[in-house]
Amino acid sequence: MASAYRNRNLLAVIGDEDSVTGLLLAGIGQINEHQKKNFLIVDSKTQVSSIESAFQEFTERSDIAILLINQHVAEKIRPTVDRYQQTFPALLEIPSKDHPYDPSKDSILKRVQKLYGD
Repeated sequence: MASAYRNRNLLAVIGDEDSVTGLLLAGIGQINEHQKKNFLIVDSKTQVSSIESAFQEFTERSDIAILLINQHVAEKIRPTVDRYQQTFPALLEIPSKDHPYDPSKDSILKRVQKLYGD
């Protein structure tokens, strides 16, 4: 079982330009041998289908351990995010410069609260 997770050593990010740029400057950027990136910059022109496609791709890749997504971007594909139940890659909703974090919208936090009966 542990061998299935051994190759998961990348972070992926779906977010606005500032968030993605900051994380790329921190060193998370990677383009694999198939020219697939581990990041997607979302702006006002990005189609919801493109966000869902990137989410699907990142959650199916065997080399990604954590998927970071701006919470305001996650809201655009909320049903897809809420359906995601896998352990790996771990899904974390993060704030952005213009959109503060709202715990009441976080799918993982909602699931934890349900487990503890809050």
